Amino acid sequence: TRKRKTIIISYFDKLYKENQDSFFNDLEQIIINEERAMLVTANPEVFSRAEQNKELHEALMDQETMISPDGEGVVKAARILNYSIWGKIAGVDTVQHLLEFCNQCKKTVFFYGSKQEVLDELSKKLKIDYPNIIIKGMRNGYDYNETVVFDEIKNTAPDLILVALGVPKQELAIYRYLKKVDKGLFIGVGGSLDVLSGVKKRAPKFIIRCKLEWLFRLLKEPRRIKKFYQTHITFLFKIRKLKR
Repeated sequence: TRKRKTIIISYFDKLYKENQDSFFNDLEQIIINEERAMLVTANPEVFSRAEQNKELHEALMDQETMISPDGEGVVKAARILNYSIWGKIAGVDTVQHLLEFCNQCKKTVFFYGSKQEVLDELSKKLKIDYPNIIIKGMRNGYDYNETVVFDEIKNTAPDLILVALGVPKQELAIYRYLKKVDKGLFIGVGGSLDVLSGVKKRAPKFIIRCKLEWLFRLLKEPRRIKKFYQTHITFLFKIRKLKR
């Protein structure tokens, strides 16, 4: 329908299309200037769900939200729709870069979500790799009440807040509390903390270069195949129909 096309096109209009260096620079400026923003690292699942979920749609379209292309499916769809786009900017690369930046500038970071064992491993790695980061809190996604955690974030006012609750729970949680804080770059990071902690292995570099990271993930976790088909493959079919 025309309405559906308008909704999906609005996400691609907003999608970050410049190169990775300028994107990282924009994020650094948000932290330096103590601004308030939310970053959605979007794959086809995010756009598919937002189309069905009013609150998620509002979160994506909010003026304080940035959307980056974290998935070859989104990049491919953008090109099918004739957008000029630099390419995929992986969420895990974004988080790694920001941790390096926060380490250099002695900035404050808050981690919310994931399992406790992932946070424990991450804590060890942070001490070694990013010793200058000031950690304002590490709360797993199972034992802590969302309201309590976001009150803690409000009171500690960290520069960078990484939320790993899965899509769309993390985006909705951030959006519900975003306007209650004065500053901070909030990012829904999905499984990035698993990779950064070393609990899960990322695809080898040559696979990433060949743009087959999605395939590597599916081979490692075959139970994701059905979901991948429902969110990614059907999304691209939908985009091809819109193009007609």
